[in-house]
Amino acid sequence: MSQHAKSDPHNPDHHVSEPAAGLPGRAGQSDASPSTADIKRWRQYLADERAEAAVYRDLAQNRTGEERAILLALAEAEGRHEAHWLTLLGDQAGRPRPASLRSQLLGFLARHFGSVFVLALAQRAESRSPYATDPSATPAMVADEQIHEEVVRGLATRGRNRLAGTFRAAVFGANDGLVSNLSLVMGMAASGVGSSVVLLSGVAGLLAGALSMGAGEFISVRSQRELLAATRPTQITLAAAPSLDIEHNELLLVYLARGMSREAAEHRVAERMGLLDCDCDPSLSLHPELPESQDQHEAVGTAWGAAASSFCFFASGAIVPIIPFLLGMTGLAALVVSAVLVGVALLLTGGIVGLLSGTSPTSRGVRQLAIGMGAAGVTYLLGMAFGAVVA
Repeated sequence: MSQHAKSDPHNPDHHVSEPAAGLPGRAGQSDASPSTADIKRWRQYLADERAEAAVYRDLAQNRTGEERAILLALAEAEGRHEAHWLTLLGDQAGRPRPASLRSQLLGFLARHFGSVFVLALAQRAESRSPYATDPSATPAMVADEQIHEEVVRGLATRGRNRLAGTFRAAVFGANDGLVSNLSLVMGMAASGVGSSVVLLSGVAGLLAGALSMGAGEFISVRSQRELLAATRPTQITLAAAPSLDIEHNELLLVYLARGMSREAAEHRVAERMGLLDCDCDPSLSLHPELPESQDQHEAVGTAWGAAASSFCFFASGAIVPIIPFLLGMTGLAALVVSAVLVGVALLLTGGIVGLLSGTSPTSRGVRQLAIGMGAAGVTYLLGMAFGAVVA
């Protein structure tokens, strides 16, 4: 669309582009009447902007403080985009169209759950905005969508940090249960033993694996938290400072070991020794070591939470391969059904990881499927070879 220029009264050499009357957009568009395809596309954009604004408002209802303000600001920005498409459409806006399936799904999740999954989906939706290649969208709208992705990424990161420890154990447990027990069942079946033995092996693998995973996660997370806690400075400097020898002040070594510059460390020592009545140079000082009001290792998760999550999800994954045998199926048919069920579950777990990480759920699901089926296939071949040797 052609653009007219208007001068900035404060800078005669600067010109601000202004869309021509009719259809506001980027430079280069013609003033011709919009086509039927244009109107259809703009109406879809309008519906999606309205839906996305509603998503952010719904999410804001479950938030307080700064997060609520950020979400409402995002909704306001989507409202500006909505106004742009209304201006373009004019009398041809027509009745409101339904939003895309993606936007409708986001809205449903936001209204009923309001979890980090919604923010992860919203982040991916913002990153796939079509405005960058659409001449009808303004450069400001393109920039808005790019910034919105980073804003939502920041909000989602807070939820991911709260979820990271237990979620890692849950995903690892479910995936390990699916793959290990399917491999066990496939290997035992390939060796030529009866279906009852395969079932018994699968149940034993479920119980042994779940208990092992739970115990392993408990020890792992507890050890990691203890290691991190050991690195946190204590308040011993407050208690010991008055009794230190000024001429042989070991307190300086404490602050140097913590990574402070010598100048800042000497200033800190003077404060601790009471040689300074006030903090004359705040830039050289650190805040006193106050008790922590929140968990500094939140992303690691709790030991009991990780253990319970790993146990439950390993068991839920490990039971899938033996479902056909529990239902009385035998032979090759049971193995095929087992592999199909596990394949679907692997696709789902991989897809969830992809959604939460803001990447493609399809590629992550296919990756999980390939790794799981590969491990099961190798175990099946080894079971056949072992069965032939034993026979």
